[in-house]
Amino acid sequence: MNARTQLSRLLPLLALMLLPATGLAQTPPTGERVAVPGGAYWNISVAELQSMRAADADMPLVNVHVPFQGDIQGTDLSIPFNEIGDHLGELPADKDAPVVLYCRSGPMSVRAATTLAGLGYTNVRSLVGGFNAWAAAGLPMVNP
Repeated sequence: MNARTQLSRLLPLLALMLLPATGLAQTPPTGERVAVPGGAYWNISVAELQSMRAADADMPLVNVHVPFQGDIQGTDLSIPFNEIGDHLGELPADKDAPVVLYCRSGPMSVRAATTLAGLGYTNVRSLVGGFNAWAAAGLPMVNP
């Protein structure tokens, strides 16, 4: 087989490898999987959240902390963690779409993620360390 034939066979594969990601809903969730009754959610780090947001700017970022104490820059919604089930109309209708939750330090977003996973959401992430970890990394916050 000559070099031209080899190249013609490799080009389609190379083209597929170079295509940009087309959204996180089609890729497996990143982070550490946490099984909960009725489903699972994923714990993610600040670095993972940054990568995810760079790949999918439309992915909803939801602050679930109560009382409100500030937002990560680019936050889409503020929904109290204990009311997340009452606000499903504000979340993507596609329960396989990615949703990222955060609070100040983590426990409230874990509770909200557990609720959403139990309601059939399959692509929920909880930011480990919450906005405290985000701010500690020197990343932009929006404060009241």
